Amino acid sequence: MYLSILSCVFTYICILLAVAFFTLLERKGLSYIQIRKGPNKVGLMGLPQPLADAAKLLTKEMAKPTMANFSPYYIAPIFSFILALFLWQLYPSMYSLSYFKWGVLFFLCVSALNVYGTLLAGWASNSKYALLGSLRAIAQTISYEVSMALVLLFPLFIVGTFSFIEMKDSQSLIWLAFLMLPISFIWFVTCVAETNRAPFDFAEGESELVSGFNIEYGSAGFALIFLAEYANILVMSLFTALLFFGGSKMFIFESDIMFMLKVLFFAFLFIWVRGSYPRFRYDLLMSLTWKGFLPTSLSLLILILILSYMIYF
Repeated sequence: MYLSILSCVFTYICILLAVAFFTLLERKGLSYIQIRKGPNKVGLMGLPQPLADAAKLLTKEMAKPTMANFSPYYIAPIFSFILALFLWQLYPSMYSLSYFKWGVLFFLCVSALNVYGTLLAGWASNSKYALLGSLRAIAQTISYEVSMALVLLFPLFIVGTFSFIEMKDSQSLIWLAFLMLPISFIWFVTCVAETNRAPFDFAEGESELVSGFNIEYGSAGFALIFLAEYANILVMSLFTALLFFGGSKMFIFESDIMFMLKVLFFAFLFIWVRGSYPRFRYDLLMSLTWKGFLPTSLSLLILILILSYMIYF
């Protein structure tokens, strides 16, 4: 029991450090994409910049909006942050102490609850900008959850298990991305939309929403929302690498290192997409999932079911 608690604490500390330095990677990556320098004043080449940002945010005075509903207003960032950390329990490492046999169901349940953190933050702030931002984020998240759940069925049907660890190990000979390239592309675009990242960042459309659902948050509250968002980006990169680019069981250290390099590549793709594309129109975003991804994934799913039926019978 104590070993399990210690393992969880160590994992969460590593996640927080990964999130902190991923923000530095994003700022550096975007700056070089835009042909300019990123953070370079704090310490050597700006490397301690995330620690300086964290110290600044956590030492600022906590804002207390007069009209806010205080209990849900303070609970919302904590709730979002805890849900983001829960998803990291599914990390398929050789050194994990917990084993989720029904990992896919756990992932769907926890990711579906993320909507409530955004809803609470927008509604409890009692600001029209926050409420509009949260409503747009909720509509976007719920819409793309449908196509995400359908795409998850593809590796589930092919491998025949709900366990993420078994899905990863089953790809020792060939990656599932080679077998279903369009589906892996749909999955990645869905992940970008699910995490409210550019070019689908309508929850935080600065030009029309003044920062969106988190407008009334500052100090520690904003830091928790920020950490939850970036922890979700990293965990979705993890599941992208796991579902479609899994590793072999031959060498423990080599497979773990290679797997983390794949996760880092997909995390960088989030940054690359943000630096390359302008923001979508909201109606195009919604039609993309309901008129594009949903019919495509359903049609391909029916095709795979027919083929599997013909093979087995």
